[in-house]
Amino acid sequence: MSSRPAAGGGRWVEVDPPRVARWVAGFADRHGPPTTTIQEYGLLLTAPDGATAELHIPPGAPASSNLDTFVAEAVAPRRIGLLLARKGAVAVGVAVGEQLPVHKVDTRYVQGRTAAGGWSQQRFARRRDNQAKAATGDAVDLALRLLLPEVDRLDALVAGGDRRAVDAVLADRRLAPLAALRAERLLDVPEPRHAVLLAAAGAARAVHVLVRDPQPAG
Repeated sequence: MSSRPAAGGGRWVEVDPPRVARWVAGFADRHGPPTTTIQEYGLLLTAPDGATAELHIPPGAPASSNLDTFVAEAVAPRRIGLLLARKGAVAVGVAVGEQLPVHKVDTRYVQGRTAAGGWSQQRFARRRDNQAKAATGDAVDLALRLLLPEVDRLDALVAGGDRRAVDAVLADRRLAPLAALRAERLLDVPEPRHAVLLAAAGAARAVHVLVRDPQPAG
């Protein structure tokens, strides 16, 4: 379980699906038994002391009308496509739980930015642009080969890394069926490697909870 500050106040907590029921029980112990309200993003828990917890539906899971169903759906096994892209590296896979029956990592060198000016800078910029386009093309080919054949069996596609790099890959019209399954979640990952892809399989399933503590009395 990890936690980070949330824009606008509160904090985001990422909870592994098997621990959601225990986390909710702990929230109730600290703040009192909460009431549950259905929201577009999932469920809102409101405790007697004013603390709230927004339980966001994990990628691929259906909407739930009550807490028991939400927990059951969170732990249910799902088939999730993964697309991680950053600069010249890409990793794709199909996660079933935290297993990766389908996976591939590919890297291609992309020239870093240069401080040189004039003609030299333009030449390096053109070279870097060409290398970046080639890297995107490799990523598209990988997605076409490994992910697109699985599209009818996927519950969701979760991307990670650099948003622009991911967007460039999914902009290919041939990947439109895959792009249609893309979840809002963007995983914050380092340069894609097999270990990073394996960790992403777990992060893609985590339940995101926005917690806001009760406001102090006047």
